[in-house]
Amino acid sequence: MPINKRKVQEINAGSMADIAFLLLIFFLVATTMNVDTGLSRILPAMPDENQKQKDMDIKERNLMPVFVNTFDQIMVGREPIDITQLTEKVKEFILNPTDDPNLPEKEDTQIDMPDGSKWVYPVSKGIVSLKNDRGTSYKAYIMVQNELTRAFNEVRDQVARAKFGVEFADLPEDQRAVVQKAVPLKISEAEPRNVGGK
Repeated sequence: MPINKRKVQEINAGSMADIAFLLLIFFLVATTMNVDTGLSRILPAMPDENQKQKDMDIKERNLMPVFVNTFDQIMVGREPIDITQLTEKVKEFILNPTDDPNLPEKEDTQIDMPDGSKWVYPVSKGIVSLKNDRGTSYKAYIMVQNELTRAFNEVRDQVARAKFGVEFADLPEDQRAVVQKAVPLKISEAEPRNVGGK
């Protein structure tokens, strides 16, 4: 008896590949990627190994300690403050507009101008010292760093407007260097410590 051999029909996979490709494109276009936040910092050059490191003696009035604890609370000195107050507090510390004896000293510094002239500006000796607890969240750390940087940038804008009539970002490179010498970014970061018991 003859066996009825039926031919199994082949499935056309060409259209399946097209659909898979379209789905891939759809998911690539529709999916959002999380962008990691970070800090833009230029690190100082490594010191020469043969060069002796000297200890810096900083007066207490020239140092502004900022501490972020394990609960993301901010302390400036011994005073708890909100993140929204930090920028103004740092600006007041840098500028010391009333020559308060509890705020940083200022040193008249001669700065070379691009046209060859000299400009004497009272440069603050103030240093902002940031310290975090090991339990501090990365979000709080970034927010505090941003507020500190914003304070220095706003002071630079103020000096740039007074000296050159424009914002710091709109200055040419040589004039920007002048303002950076007048308002150096002095943020010192200490190693995190365990306070919160984590």
